[in-house]
Amino acid sequence: MEIDSAEYQLRCQLTGHEDDVRGICICDKVGFATSSRDRTIRFWSPDESNHCSFTTSKILLGHTSFVGPVAWVAPSEELPEGGLVSGGMDTLILVWNLSTGEKIQTLKGHKLQVTGIALDGSDVVSTSVDCTLRRWRKGQEVEVLEAHKAAIQAIIKLPSGELVTGSSDTTLKLWKGAACIHTFSGHTDTVRGLAAVPGLGILSASHDGTIRLWELSGQVLLEMVGHTSIVYSVDAHASGLIVSGSEDRFVKIWKDGVCVQSLEHPGCVWDAKFLDNGDIVTACSDGVVRIWTVHQDKIADPLELESYAAQLSQYTLSRKRVGGLKLEELPGLEALQTPGTSDGQTKVVREGDNGVAYAWNMMEQKWDKIGEVVDGPDDGMSRPLLDGIQYDHVFDVDIGDGEPVRKLPCNRSDNPYDVADKWLLKENLPLSYREQIVEFILQNTGQKQFTPDPSFRDPYTGSSAYTPGQPSKPVATKPTFKHVPKKGMLVFDAAQFDGILKKVSEFNNTLLSASEQKHMVLTEADMSRLASIIHVLKDTSRYHSSKFSDDDVVMVLKVLKSWPLTMLFPVIDILRMIILHADGAAVLSKHVNNANDVLMELIKKVTTSPPLPANLLTSVRALTNFFKNESYHDWLLKHRGEVLDAYSTCYLSSNKNVQLAYSTLILNYAVLLIEKKDEEGQSQVLSAALEIAEEGSVEADAKFRALVATGSLMLEGVVKRIAMDFDVANIAKAAKASKDTKIAEVGADIELITKQS
Repeated sequence: MEIDSAEYQLRCQLTGHEDDVRGICICDKVGFATSSRDRTIRFWSPDESNHCSFTTSKILLGHTSFVGPVAWVAPSEELPEGGLVSGGMDTLILVWNLSTGEKIQTLKGHKLQVTGIALDGSDVVSTSVDCTLRRWRKGQEVEVLEAHKAAIQAIIKLPSGELVTGSSDTTLKLWKGAACIHTFSGHTDTVRGLAAVPGLGILSASHDGTIRLWELSGQVLLEMVGHTSIVYSVDAHASGLIVSGSEDRFVKIWKDGVCVQSLEHPGCVWDAKFLDNGDIVTACSDGVVRIWTVHQDKIADPLELESYAAQLSQYTLSRKRVGGLKLEELPGLEALQTPGTSDGQTKVVREGDNGVAYAWNMMEQKWDKIGEVVDGPDDGMSRPLLDGIQYDHVFDVDIGDGEPVRKLPCNRSDNPYDVADKWLLKENLPLSYREQIVEFILQNTGQKQFTPDPSFRDPYTGSSAYTPGQPSKPVATKPTFKHVPKKGMLVFDAAQFDGILKKVSEFNNTLLSASEQKHMVLTEADMSRLASIIHVLKDTSRYHSSKFSDDDVVMVLKVLKSWPLTMLFPVIDILRMIILHADGAAVLSKHVNNANDVLMELIKKVTTSPPLPANLLTSVRALTNFFKNESYHDWLLKHRGEVLDAYSTCYLSSNKNVQLAYSTLILNYAVLLIEKKDEEGQSQVLSAALEIAEEGSVEADAKFRALVATGSLMLEGVVKRIAMDFDVANIAKAAKASKDTKIAEVGADIELITKQS
């Protein structure tokens, strides 16, 4: 069958992933692999009981955050069934043996999310948001190239041997060895996906909504326009067909630069790849892998096709709006059981797939049906759309003062004062703009005869309504944010000193009763010294004048070095409080900044797998407190990578206090790195903050602090573009919808930042 002239239809749907499916890797003719936000990779093999389907034959577990790119390693003596190489948000590259499903290598070196993997002979070549291209040979890093000026998003190897990278700097680069031999310019936004077209050149997919086919000389042969949002992926088939996947929920199939078919999905399409026979595999944000075919004997049965059509219909229905409201959010008919409060009061309720309006009849005490809420006859033809809703007018409003142009929607029947108030609140703009916005609406909608209600009182100022024609004073005010940027450092300064001393004494008695551990026991003099330290720390009113001797600090450090792991946490808690004491911190610094860095020794000790929650909690809190003292800032900057790597999985802890402590550490690092204008550090902390923000099991306060760190880094740091590439707009949208007020507010802050130019 000529696949380039046939219609694709659903072949099968493969479930198993618990979150977005992010990537697809075709593994010769033995199957394919998919990666997911659920931290897993699944290998799919043909289902022997159903020739139309595939089944999961391996689940690969090892990444600690979402998995992105996956590359196929052909079978060899070492890997008889082949292997996979995967990269993740956790900055790691893992090499897998498909025979056993075990990881055989862990490649560490990237500072941020790994975005691309290509095999060059036996070498692994990887790209990352950290702007580097790294080459790995036999498990060792052998080359690092600062390849682009912004995050690298993709890499492929051409049949001719060269490598091609695509970046958020909007360019593609062609590499021969370590030399860039050509830079391709033309896209106006991030280059997100790449594919080779043997004999022709390179395909690129971009956030600008286009797909381009380039000759190796840099000449553009084709530009394919049709998607209405970010294009994440592109692939080519020997038949000449091209497939692309997009944020707009469609997979598009192209022939000779023209879209010949669109396949709708119930969510964002992260990736789309051709199988050898021309079938297409798609990865969707609903967690489902789908295969599409032109082969009649492989098309899904009518029941499954009907079920998928219903799924799409339900998804579309969930996004349908009536009168500016989501249809699914409208109340049902049961809402009509509640009496109205005034004659003529209207209520729209959901009846089936439609919104129906009712008016309250005060005399008869019942709801009278007005009719179905529908668009007018000209709607959909001439009325502009904004966020999927049609309006009589959608104006571009230029606030000035460097602010981005904003969209202002309104209808002819709307009260301009209501429109202005709601819009200013939505856009988080000062209410002092109200007079100008009302005047703008009146002038541009032709409502010159509009007469304001003289009895109106502004609910915010108590003043009368603005009357067009009165002088207005432009006010150049910056947007206000509720929770960002964060200023100053947070600390953990509460302590149960009596409980701490009691626990140390209890552990000391345990050591005393174990003959092999008696050399670790604290003497009576040691315990007395410890009690004196606690006494000083308790009296916070004298922190400005009380002192610690070097012997005091040395004894605490000695216990931290010699005691068993299971007994360290109360002593770490003492250290945490010493850090907040001016003289104690000064004495401690002599032991932190010398050749034998006791602090790094402690971190390595308590994060040894498997770490104890009590040690993680107390040590992360202690590290967080170091930010309060400027004399430790250089140490914190110097060891930033080691510290964040050591505690990188704390947000996955089942202990909510550990989650909160870790997110506070991240927030303090964000504040410090903004102050120091450290771009690499900001990028790493942003990555960690977004991991916390995206994790569903993280408790509210921890998530809130991670979002504050994200917003602060975007607003005052230098990583806004990287955040946009991390899909921060969707993270903000999800936060804004939270039932937790603080999370919703900071989500709104971040959303506003994303809209700023």
